[in-house]
Amino acid sequence: MNLAAPLQIGNVSVRNRVALAPMSGVTDMPFRQLAWRYGAGLVVTEMVASRELVNNTAESWSRLKAAGFKPHMVQLAGREAYWMGEAAKVAADAGADIIDINMGCPAKKVIGGYSGSALMRDPDHALTLIEATVKAVDIPVTLKMRLGWDENSLNAPHIAKRAEEAGVQLITIHGRTRMQFYEGKADWDAIRAVRDVVSVPLIANGDVNTPEDAEEILRRSGADAVMIGRGCQGRPWHAGVLAGAAGPESAEIADIAVEHYRMMLEFYGEHVAIRHSRKHLGWYLERYAPGLSGEDRAAIMTSNQPLEVERRLHDALSAGAEAVQSREAA
Repeated sequence: MNLAAPLQIGNVSVRNRVALAPMSGVTDMPFRQLAWRYGAGLVVTEMVASRELVNNTAESWSRLKAAGFKPHMVQLAGREAYWMGEAAKVAADAGADIIDINMGCPAKKVIGGYSGSALMRDPDHALTLIEATVKAVDIPVTLKMRLGWDENSLNAPHIAKRAEEAGVQLITIHGRTRMQFYEGKADWDAIRAVRDVVSVPLIANGDVNTPEDAEEILRRSGADAVMIGRGCQGRPWHAGVLAGAAGPESAEIADIAVEHYRMMLEFYGEHVAIRHSRKHLGWYLERYAPGLSGEDRAAIMTSNQPLEVERRLHDALSAGAEAVQSREAA
């Protein structure tokens, strides 16, 4: 499979076959803009709560915002057909090109509201949400889910087949059950059971970190494309690398990290961004400055002064990135 080849989702063309996974609290607009710049084929918003979007909450609209390129793919979550359909209309009217339905999130606060992967426990109810979303809009609707709730209910093939019959035009499968969360190894072979029953494009997700991983998950799953999530934390360019784009030189990494920080300051405002950016700063430092002293790391992670953060972050990554990239290349 040539991951650099275009992928068609209904009437929407995607420039390559590597997608950045939707990750709540991670794939905000600045992150998606960087991922797109460096070659990701498809990027997806953070999960947008359907009812909150219809009720016009500030957070839902912040998550809905486009990042300035096409296609704009919005992921919706919810447990009621009415709100999913109405939210799909709002998203489409706001410029969404594709609506993705979240049936894969394993977080307790999501499944506690009977959304995300909890929907896999009641396929009949899940189908009412899918049907309502498909009927509400003229743009493609896609579905992201897991293998099942647990190892005793691997019902992804059953749900996928019904979803395709309801009009879903692409399906993404994370190769774990909900009860696995992110533990253990994703079961790439189990995804093939979905490939065997649907004809729409299939994306395989779970533990894809290297070009070799991408090649292997496609071979074992029979999927048409791959999705990478946590492997892009601290390196938003990495989806593009899997698609064949050239990643940044080691000397550029510090500049990209600082630019990412500035983009977040602009997007959220200083007060929110200082706190919200720290997870990203931590991922950059874990990947590219693993030898940084605890004192220097703490100075970056706790400072409330943006200029100080930028200076210290740049210094730390400039010193460490070359050695780390050399090891990764080897």
